[in-house]
Amino acid sequence: MTGRRLWAVVPAAGVGRRMEADRPKQYLDLAGRPVIEWSLERLLDHPRVDGVVVAVADHDARWADLGYRHAKPIHRVAGGAERCHSVLSALDYLAVKAGAGDRVLVHDAVRPCLTAGELERLLDAGFDHPDGALLAMPVRDTLKRGNGAGVVEGTVDRDGLWHAQTPQLFPLDLLRTALRAAVAAGSPVTDEAWAVEAAGGRPLLVEGEATNLKVTRRADLHLASLILASFAPDRPAGEP
Repeated sequence: MTGRRLWAVVPAAGVGRRMEADRPKQYLDLAGRPVIEWSLERLLDHPRVDGVVVAVADHDARWADLGYRHAKPIHRVAGGAERCHSVLSALDYLAVKAGAGDRVLVHDAVRPCLTAGELERLLDAGFDHPDGALLAMPVRDTLKRGNGAGVVEGTVDRDGLWHAQTPQLFPLDLLRTALRAAVAAGSPVTDEAWAVEAAGGRPLLVEGEATNLKVTRRADLHLASLILASFAPDRPAGEP
C-alpha cells in the first residue's frame, strides 16, 4: 500500500424529499450536530483516510454556513442532478490531485453510524482488490414483489441477496471510467458498485453492521441517535 493514498467522496447534493423537512436531510439535527458532520467524522477520523471531497448543490448555502473543520483537508465540488453525477464530479477533481493506484471511498452523507471496525474490515478486504469492495448486509427477511397497487405479486428468493451499504471502495481510475461509461449510456446506476459491475467488474461483498443505517425518514433520526448514544465515549470515534 505504500505510496497509494485513500480519498473519501461524499455526495451531498440531494434534497431529501421523502423526509418532508425544511432542509436537506444531511443538515437535519442529530444528537446536536448536522447528520453530515457525523458521516464526515467517521471517515476523516480513520488514520488511513487522507482527505475528503464533498459534492454539494450549487445553490446550497448551508454547506458554507456549516463551518465544519478537521485536521485533514475537506474539498467542495459542485454536485449534479443524480448521485452518479455528483460522485463523478468529485472524481474528476481528485484525478488532478491523485496518484496512480490511489483508492476512493464513496460514502452516503446520511450514514452517520459507520463504525471504525467495519470500515477497517472493508479496507483490509478491498484495498488491493482490482474490482473494489463494498459494505453490505445479507438479506434476512422474506422479500415480496408488489404489483404497484399494494398487492403481493410474488415472493422473491432471498438466497444470495445482499443490502448494499456504503462506504464502497474502488481504485479511483476504475470507478471514474465506469461512472463515465454509465453516465454516457444513460444507465440509472444508484450506487458505485453497479457502475463497476456494468463495466465487467465483480466487487467484493464485505459484511457490515445493521447499525450502519441510512437516514431516509424521520424515524431513522431517532434510531440513529440511539445508535450513536450506544457507542462508548472513551473509544475511537465510530468504534462501538
